[in-house]
Amino acid sequence: MASTTREILVPGSHYQISAERFVWAYVSSSISAIMPATDGDVLQAIGGSLWHGIKGFRNSPYSERMIGSMTAIKARAPVLGGNFGVWGGMFSTFDCAVKGVRKKEDPWNAIIAGFFTGGALAVRGGPRAIRNGAIGCAILLAVIEGVGIGFQRMMAENTRLEMPPPPPQESNAGSEGRLAPA
Repeated sequence: MASTTREILVPGSHYQISAERFVWAYVSSSISAIMPATDGDVLQAIGGSLWHGIKGFRNSPYSERMIGSMTAIKARAPVLGGNFGVWGGMFSTFDCAVKGVRKKEDPWNAIIAGFFTGGALAVRGGPRAIRNGAIGCAILLAVIEGVGIGFQRMMAENTRLEMPPPPPQESNAGSEGRLAPA
Protein backbone atom coordinates (compact mmCIF):
# COMPACT_ATOMS: atom_id res chain seq x y z
CA MET A 1 0.00 0.00 0.00
CA ALA A 2 1.51 3.30 -1.08
CA SER A 3 1.71 6.11 1.40
CA THR A 4 -0.05 9.23 0.24
CA THR A 5 1.12 12.56 1.56
CA ARG A 6 -0.70 15.81 1.14
CA GLU A 7 1.16 19.06 1.00
CA ILE A 8 0.08 21.93 3.21
CA LEU A 9 0.52 25.30 1.57
CA VAL A 10 1.21 28.19 3.91
CA PRO A 11 -0.91 31.15 2.78
CA GLY A 12 1.05 33.89 1.05
CA SER A 13 4.17 31.80 0.43
CA HIS A 14 5.54 28.94 -1.61
CA TYR A 15 6.54 26.97 1.48
CA GLN A 16 5.21 23.41 1.64
CA ILE A 17 5.29 20.93 4.50
CA SER A 18 3.98 17.39 4.32
CA ALA A 19 0.83 16.82 6.33
CA GLU A 20 2.25 13.61 7.80
CA ARG A 21 5.33 15.43 9.09
CA PHE A 22 3.20 18.15 10.69
CA VAL A 23 0.85 15.63 12.32
CA TRP A 24 3.69 13.48 13.67
CA ALA A 25 5.51 16.52 15.06
CA TYR A 26 2.31 17.60 16.81
CA VAL A 27 1.54 14.11 18.15
CA SER A 28 5.07 13.47 19.42
CA SER A 29 5.23 16.88 21.13
CA SER A 30 1.82 16.36 22.73
CA ILE A 31 2.70 12.88 23.94
CA SER A 32 6.01 14.06 25.38
CA ALA A 33 4.11 16.81 27.20
CA ILE A 34 1.80 14.24 28.80
CA MET A 35 4.31 11.45 29.57
CA PRO A 36 6.26 12.11 32.76
CA ALA A 37 9.77 10.88 32.00
CA THR A 38 10.71 13.11 29.09
CA ASP A 39 12.80 16.29 28.88
CA GLY A 40 12.10 18.50 31.89
CA ASP A 41 8.83 16.87 32.86
CA VAL A 42 10.43 15.06 35.79
CA LEU A 43 11.37 18.45 37.22
CA GLN A 44 7.76 19.56 36.73
CA ALA A 45 6.52 16.50 38.65
CA ILE A 46 9.00 17.08 41.47
CA GLY A 47 8.18 20.79 41.66
CA GLY A 48 4.42 20.15 41.67
CA SER A 49 4.78 17.45 44.31
CA LEU A 50 6.86 19.71 46.54
CA TRP A 51 4.50 22.66 46.11
CA HIS A 52 1.29 20.76 46.83
CA GLY A 53 2.97 18.57 49.45
CA ILE A 54 4.03 21.59 51.47
CA LYS A 55 0.63 23.19 50.96
CA GLY A 56 -1.15 20.04 52.20
CA PHE A 57 1.30 19.75 55.10
CA ARG A 58 0.64 23.32 56.26
CA ASN A 59 -3.15 23.07 55.92
CA SER A 60 -3.52 19.81 57.88
CA PRO A 61 -3.96 19.29 61.60
CA TYR A 62 -0.73 18.76 63.52
CA SER A 63 -1.17 15.00 63.98
CA GLU A 64 -2.08 14.31 60.33
CA ARG A 65 0.37 16.46 58.41
CA MET A 66 2.06 13.66 56.45
CA ILE A 67 -1.29 12.18 55.44
CA GLY A 68 -2.53 15.65 54.44
CA SER A 69 0.59 16.19 52.38
CA MET A 70 0.18 12.94 50.46
CA THR A 71 -3.56 13.55 49.98
CA ALA A 72 -2.90 16.98 48.49
CA ILE A 73 -0.29 15.56 46.11
CA LYS A 74 -2.65 12.77 44.99
CA ALA A 75 -5.55 15.18 44.55
CA ARG A 76 -3.61 17.71 42.44
CA ALA A 77 -1.45 15.37 40.31
CA PRO A 78 -4.10 14.73 37.61
CA VAL A 79 -4.89 18.44 37.40
CA LEU A 80 -1.22 19.37 37.01
CA GLY A 81 -0.72 16.66 34.39
CA GLY A 82 -3.78 17.77 32.43
CA ASN A 83 -2.78 21.43 32.54
CA PHE A 84 0.72 20.63 31.37
CA GLY A 85 -0.65 18.41 28.58
CA VAL A 86 -2.94 21.19 27.33
CA TRP A 87 -0.11 23.72 27.49
CA GLY A 88 2.24 21.35 25.62
CA GLY A 89 -0.32 20.60 22.91
CA MET A 90 -1.09 24.27 22.31
CA PHE A 91 2.60 25.20 22.37
CA SER A 92 3.40 22.48 19.82
CA THR A 93 0.60 23.67 17.55
CA PHE A 94 1.72 27.29 17.68
CA ASP A 95 5.40 26.28 17.32
CA CYS A 96 4.67 24.33 14.12
CA ALA A 97 2.58 27.21 12.79
CA VAL A 98 5.27 29.79 13.54
CA LYS A 99 7.95 27.59 11.91
CA GLY A 100 5.76 27.27 8.83
CA VAL A 101 5.13 30.99 8.55
CA ARG A 102 8.68 32.20 9.33
CA LYS A 103 10.47 29.35 7.50
CA LYS A 104 13.26 29.53 10.12
CA GLU A 105 14.42 27.41 13.02
CA ASP A 106 15.61 29.75 15.78
CA PRO A 107 14.82 30.71 19.41
CA TRP A 108 12.31 33.35 18.30
CA ASN A 109 9.92 30.57 17.23
CA ALA A 110 9.62 29.32 20.81
CA ILE A 111 9.20 32.85 22.18
CA ILE A 112 6.47 33.71 19.66
CA ALA A 113 4.74 30.36 20.22
CA GLY A 114 4.90 30.96 23.98
CA PHE A 115 3.33 34.39 23.46
CA PHE A 116 0.43 32.88 21.52
CA THR A 117 0.06 29.98 23.98
CA GLY A 118 -0.05 32.23 27.04
CA GLY A 119 -2.60 34.48 25.37
CA ALA A 120 -4.78 31.60 24.18
CA LEU A 121 -4.84 29.98 27.62
CA ALA A 122 -5.98 33.27 29.20
CA VAL A 123 -8.81 34.02 26.73
CA ARG A 124 -11.57 33.40 29.29
CA GLY A 125 -10.17 36.12 31.55
CA GLY A 126 -10.61 38.99 29.11
CA PRO A 127 -8.24 41.31 27.23
CA ARG A 128 -6.08 42.23 30.22
CA ALA A 129 -5.57 38.56 31.13
CA ILE A 130 -4.74 37.76 27.50
CA ARG A 131 -2.11 40.51 27.42
CA ASN A 132 -0.58 39.51 30.77
CA GLY A 133 -0.60 35.78 29.99
CA ALA A 134 0.94 36.29 26.56
CA ILE A 135 3.69 38.60 27.80
CA GLY A 136 4.43 36.46 30.85
CA CYS A 137 4.69 33.24 28.86
CA ALA A 138 6.85 34.92 26.20
CA ILE A 139 9.21 36.26 28.87
CA LEU A 140 9.42 32.83 30.53
CA LEU A 141 10.30 31.18 27.22
CA ALA A 142 12.79 33.93 26.39
CA VAL A 143 14.56 33.25 29.69
CA ILE A 144 14.53 29.49 29.02
CA GLU A 145 15.93 29.99 25.49
CA GLY A 146 18.55 32.45 26.77
CA VAL A 147 19.72 30.08 29.49
CA GLY A 148 19.89 27.26 26.93
CA ILE A 149 22.02 29.36 24.58
CA GLY A 150 24.25 30.41 27.49
CA PHE A 151 24.80 26.79 28.53
CA GLN A 152 25.58 25.80 24.95
CA ARG A 153 28.23 28.50 24.71
CA MET A 154 29.65 27.64 28.11
CA MET A 155 29.92 23.95 27.22
CA ALA A 156 31.40 24.76 23.81
CA GLU A 157 34.29 26.56 25.53
CA ASN A 158 35.33 23.30 27.21
CA THR A 159 35.54 21.43 23.93
CA ARG A 160 37.40 24.10 21.96
CA LEU A 161 40.71 22.79 20.66
CA GLU A 162 43.72 25.02 21.12
CA MET A 163 46.49 25.22 18.60
CA PRO A 164 49.82 23.92 19.89
CA PRO A 165 52.52 26.56 20.22
CA PRO A 166 54.73 26.91 17.15
CA PRO A 167 58.17 25.29 17.35
CA PRO A 168 60.97 27.62 18.50
CA GLN A 169 62.78 29.42 15.68
CA GLU A 170 66.47 28.69 15.32
CA SER A 171 68.56 31.75 14.48
CA ASN A 172 70.49 30.69 11.41
CA ALA A 173 71.82 33.88 9.95
CA GLY A 174 72.44 32.33 6.57
CA SER A 175 69.06 30.74 6.21
CA GLU A 176 67.61 33.47 3.97
CA GLY A 177 70.05 32.88 1.15
CA ARG A 178 72.59 35.46 2.35
CA LEU A 179 75.94 34.80 3.83
CA ALA A 180 76.31 35.39 7.51
CA PRO A 181 78.78 38.12 8.46
CA ALA A 182 81.96 36.70 9.84
